[in-house]
Amino acid sequence: MTSQPRSLAEYRRPRIAVVVSGWPRVSETFALNELLALRRHGMLAAVVATKPGDAALVQPGAEALDVTVLPDGDAAAQGAALAALLAPDRTGNRGADSGRRIDAIHGYFAHRPAEIARVAAEQLGIPFGFSVHALDARKVAADVLAERSRAARIVVACNADVAATVGLDAGALHLQPHGVDLDRFTPPTSASRCSPGPLRILAVGRLVAKKGFEVLLEAIAAMTEPVSLRIIGDGPRCAALRHQALALGIADRVCFSGRLTHTELPAAYQAADVVAVPSVIDEAGDRDGLPNVVLEAMASGRAIVASDVAAIATAVIPGVTGLLIPPGDSRALAVALDTLAGDPTRRHALGEAGRSRATDLFDLTTCSTSMCHLLETAYA
Repeated sequence: MTSQPRSLAEYRRPRIAVVVSGWPRVSETFALNELLALRRHGMLAAVVATKPGDAALVQPGAEALDVTVLPDGDAAAQGAALAALLAPDRTGNRGADSGRRIDAIHGYFAHRPAEIARVAAEQLGIPFGFSVHALDARKVAADVLAERSRAARIVVACNADVAATVGLDAGALHLQPHGVDLDRFTPPTSASRCSPGPLRILAVGRLVAKKGFEVLLEAIAAMTEPVSLRIIGDGPRCAALRHQALALGIADRVCFSGRLTHTELPAAYQAADVVAVPSVIDEAGDRDGLPNVVLEAMASGRAIVASDVAAIATAVIPGVTGLLIPPGDSRALAVALDTLAGDPTRRHALGEAGRSRATDLFDLTTCSTSMCHLLETAYA
């Protein structure tokens, strides 16, 4: 049976190998979404990881990707291994396993994945570029990041805060936000929007310092309205946070639920009245960019109380889609939560506006397609 010839447009679409970090990771839904979009657009030639991730908890859709883990070594060694993996076979195609050409290598993070992409691309004589998100930019010395950015065909920043960190004046820098699945994360039915009882607060994220969950626990202890808090996530500060809840006398109001996938998360958002995002800048200078939880809460029609840090204010508009408070200010956080506890009508209005803004600016299909078009143009 003779295969159908590809259209001219499809033939010219660049084929890209993408370098990720540890894979899979349940917290990196944005990476999975954009890799799947590249695959749908016929542009994903290969996915390679710098190290194994956590296969115990995998987001839905990850099983569709065939990911190769590079051998251990420094960036130079892993870059050489990637170049060998993608080298042309005897027919002239790059990547003997795929049987198809590879036109570029894209590092999905600014630190090691970007350097590996650069090393391999230089050896193969093809362009490279990279995406930058938050902590990855701060894992690279400023002069190294600047030089790497100048050498790249394209640099994609997912939020304005990290774009400023890169500080690239040339046209290679593009701002492209991640999207949220508006079909997966939806508002609750009208019957369940304002259930009676204590204010149900949800917080989602890794249990690390920059998420500010210590501040949130202090705020819960200072609130005057009845409240329950559910924290979804896991991480190195889990034991300390549990101990803090006990010491504050609020352990009976706080539930630590561990990690959940996107199969389970939508119901958690729908069961909440308010989503708290108490992010801070930690002692090492690390901070969130625009956390997944903000977009998921907006898509779910939930009122948000968040810290005004990094790029959160690009999504949470004060008094419109949520309330913003100074980072690290537990008293201001408690007042904001108490205010919403006594005003279900306002919570509903904030949630509706958040859903509308998510639909207008952060639709997953629109954002992922735009990302694909950026890479297609850059690597054509």
